[in-house]
Amino acid sequence: MTRVIHTGDTHVGYRQYHSPERRRDFLDAFEQVIEDAVADDVAAVVHAGDLFHDRRPDLQDLLGVLDLLRRLDDADVPFLAIVGNHESTRGGQWLDLFERLGLATRLGDEPRVVGDVAFYGLDHVPKSRRDDLDYDFADHDADHAALVAHGLFTPFAHADWDTETVLSAASVDFDAMLLGDNHVADTAEVADTWVTYCGSTERTSASEEAGRGYNIVTFADETVDVRRRALDTRPFVFVAVDLAAGEGGDRVREQVRQHDLEDAVVVVDVVGEGDPVTPAAVEEAALDEGALVARVRDRRDVDEEGEALSVSFADPDAAVDERVAEMGLSEAALDVDAIVRESATADANVRPTVKERVASLVDDPAAFESASPAENEDGATAGDGDADAGANDSDGDADAGATDSDGDADAGTTDTAESDGEDDADSVPTSTDDRPASPPESTDGQSSMEEYL
Repeated sequence: MTRVIHTGDTHVGYRQYHSPERRRDFLDAFEQVIEDAVADDVAAVVHAGDLFHDRRPDLQDLLGVLDLLRRLDDADVPFLAIVGNHESTRGGQWLDLFERLGLATRLGDEPRVVGDVAFYGLDHVPKSRRDDLDYDFADHDADHAALVAHGLFTPFAHADWDTETVLSAASVDFDAMLLGDNHVADTAEVADTWVTYCGSTERTSASEEAGRGYNIVTFADETVDVRRRALDTRPFVFVAVDLAAGEGGDRVREQVRQHDLEDAVVVVDVVGEGDPVTPAAVEEAALDEGALVARVRDRRDVDEEGEALSVSFADPDAAVDERVAEMGLSEAALDVDAIVRESATADANVRPTVKERVASLVDDPAAFESASPAENEDGATAGDGDADAGANDSDGDADAGATDSDGDADAGTTDTAESDGEDDADSVPTSTDDRPASPPESTDGQSSMEEYL
């Protein structure tokens, strides 16, 4: 029997709502996963991508992750991982750095055997390049095999990657696919293989109302058992206010004050026929009640074409993120946008940084190809802000139209295995690269990999 933690989409370094406290929350959630792994003596921690929120993590985020990986190493718990789209760079990956330090294994087409399971990896691959994949994996002699991958796979929401194609083309028969990218935890059976998303470890979006957690996956005999375990994360308080005619901001503030807002992220949705509401006044009232962050979404606002808008004037960057994500920009254009708006890039360095970045991409025509809005950010049309764009929202706060879950790996199956002390959840029993030669150099005043090697 081999029991592992399956986690992913930790997005360490995400300064959500421009809050340093929220930034720390993402590292704290990942720390909980590591502490559980050590305490429970699991065989490995398997990370399905997007360890970092950005391909240029700050030094404090790098050091925080290094400290946690050293704790795993001290406990003889291997860290097996792949590269997600958020952290992926054109040069060496941060995961390569951790591997060279002896703190991680970057999974690929060669098996990494832990216990009686051979683990393989498939980094995030843009949709435009997937036709070139051959899914050729080296043989193994373990009892089980699992593929760790990052992308939006069928049959789950917002999918653009066909799971059956992967499984049928793969040279290895996989008992399970352990996935990252979709922040909604879920499990399904595809072609006699259990396919599961672990969900994100922190809420990157106000659409992610369900509690956060990770998977415990147990490979035993001819079965694979998937269970959910909850994480203790910062509370999000969702307040829905339906205003009657003549009601306005006073009514909204009254409803907000009826909740326990201490240290919480507060999201207020306003609907109905009442008077206009000033978001800043409501947000200020929530902050006075002890909220860490407050956001107001007036669902009654409409644009000239009659489409609903959701605007929080307290966070204008969110509107920019949403618009950028809808433009179908190429990868190169998205990089330039990130550099121009990156607060860590000094104004005097923006022009040379952009020039150097574009120069580094000229030999890759695909980087300049326009993408559909669904391709830009994890298949979503939202960016890294509080945009209300409906998708799996693995990047930002897409707050509408997203399909959420109750946080359990719910495949409609019967719980038949012992929980080993895990929180209650559904169990799912069933039968059975190339690496870059050198790390990137720092171009924006942030630390480069080279400084750590």
